[in-house]
Amino acid sequence: MAIREIRKYGDSALSKVCRPVEKFDAKLWELLDDMAETMYAANGVGLAAPQVGILRRVVVIDVGDGIIELINPKILHTSGSEAASEGCLSFPGEYGLVERPTYVEVEAQDRNGKHFTINSGEDHLLARAFCHETDHLDGKVFKSVAIRMLEEEELE
Repeated sequence: MAIREIRKYGDSALSKVCRPVEKFDAKLWELLDDMAETMYAANGVGLAAPQVGILRRVVVIDVGDGIIELINPKILHTSGSEAASEGCLSFPGEYGLVERPTYVEVEAQDRNGKHFTINSGEDHLLARAFCHETDHLDGKVFKSVAIRMLEEEELE
């Protein structure tokens, strides 16, 4: 495993739509392992492949309950709504007020290509992470959906 460089705002990889993963092989497993290590080293709760310069539909998330790997994720259903502060490893030190669903159901594949469905349950942070990271796969960053950017003294 290796820590990869996190691409910062202005990098063109952050504005591109990612291609689906078709090969579920050792190269993908290495990417997933590296992304998890990179996310943990940066004290993040999620990381999408374009943030490390790979234009594939791959996401890792850990909101405190263990790693979740999502390959080719699709949001199936959302409900509820909550505006809260949100940041991004690609925008260090910047935070915005972003409205996101409080419940999200996602269909994805695991590292072996097996399809599964997962939902956020009552975990609003997980719902937020599902949306934030899948946005990255479509070339969207949190600043583009923020109601407004926040000052440091406004952070929750």
